[in-house]
Amino acid sequence: MSEEFTVQGIPVGEIAERFGTPMYLYDADVLRGQFTALRAALHPAVEIFFSLKSNPNLSICALLGSLGARAEVSSMAELVTAQRAGIAPENIMFLGPGKSIAELTACVRSGIGALVCESLGELALIGRIARQHDQVVPVVLRVNPGFSVKGSGLTMGGKPRQFGIDDTQLLDADPATIRVDGVRLAGIHAYMGTRILTEDAIVENTARIFELAERISAHADFPLDLVDVGGGLGVAYFEGESDLDLPTLADRLNPVIDGFAARHPGTRLILESGRYLTALAGTYVSRVAYVKSSMGENFAVTDGGTNHHMAAVGVGSFVKRNFPMSLLSRTDEPATERWHVTGPLCTPNDTIGRAVQLPSLRPGDLIGVLRSGAYGPTASPVLFLSHGSPAEVLVLDGQAHLVRARDTVEDLLRPQRLVVPEPAVAAGA
Repeated sequence: MSEEFTVQGIPVGEIAERFGTPMYLYDADVLRGQFTALRAALHPAVEIFFSLKSNPNLSICALLGSLGARAEVSSMAELVTAQRAGIAPENIMFLGPGKSIAELTACVRSGIGALVCESLGELALIGRIARQHDQVVPVVLRVNPGFSVKGSGLTMGGKPRQFGIDDTQLLDADPATIRVDGVRLAGIHAYMGTRILTEDAIVENTARIFELAERISAHADFPLDLVDVGGGLGVAYFEGESDLDLPTLADRLNPVIDGFAARHPGTRLILESGRYLTALAGTYVSRVAYVKSSMGENFAVTDGGTNHHMAAVGVGSFVKRNFPMSLLSRTDEPATERWHVTGPLCTPNDTIGRAVQLPSLRPGDLIGVLRSGAYGPTASPVLFLSHGSPAEVLVLDGQAHLVRARDTVEDLLRPQRLVVPEPAVAAGA
């Protein structure tokens, strides 16, 4: 009998039979392991905030919250998700360059721990809303530093960006220009990049952000109640990449944190993490519908594709590389053939694996895109061809739970409204 991929002892075929495909399958044990290992490695002064943008599933957030994770959110729905997951208001931070009045008002009214301001125009708006509610709101300034650090998959600083306020604008300005009634400046936030796989880059980011935060707070004369050093901790997806070594990272990073914490003993120190906490815990599972050959190449057409997993096609990368993939139905068979793994969409771009080494495939096989717990449906065009969102399943303590039902046709049509034109009147009638 062939060996089958399992999650906490449950065969994937059994889970697929119960919940259908395509689906995202999450392992709670891996989620726990990622968080507890990171928590144990980092300096105790650092608070870990889970970035919901990576995986906004309510149950994922609740599980991480039960372990001590805080929440970093960037929309009204993410804010409500964190609240319903049981995250205390003081442990929620809201950031993003285009917050609406409704979102800012919700932040002011709910008393979250950190409202991150990304522009001077937004600062004035926060003050206006705070005064309307007779409050003084603690605000953290997001800074766009003039420097960048090599080693990230996507650089977020050191260039003209929609994120944050340029450090030169803050350091050159009269401090009075950022004094707004209703606002209490409370700290600094900076985020330098994502998918960082070198320990030295994380250490350098952190040290330079600390130094910049001290300079800005001294110039503008406000206390550092909070400093958010971003994060960007990556995971290895592609050939030639290696995962971060946590002991090495801790050995190099914790002394930097310790020095800053000694100078600022009352400051909350925040590190954001989304991908690092969730990516390894997720597998995107699709079922082979058809196999075919075309001009000498093998194609496996599955029931799931880039509409659910756009990240797997390497969006934003100059070189398109495959996420790790596996035949889940028969994990013991050798990978002796090259397959293009495609989805059901009417576009040649719907290819989630190109020339992937896999065993011989047949209809009914289950294929898994591994390390897919981050930026799956949340970063994908799930409405393309009106297939909708896939099911999401969490295996927790040996039991499989549906934590997001797949969209039905009625789910997709319910928000729409039919407008029927009046019948045309024939000429001369």
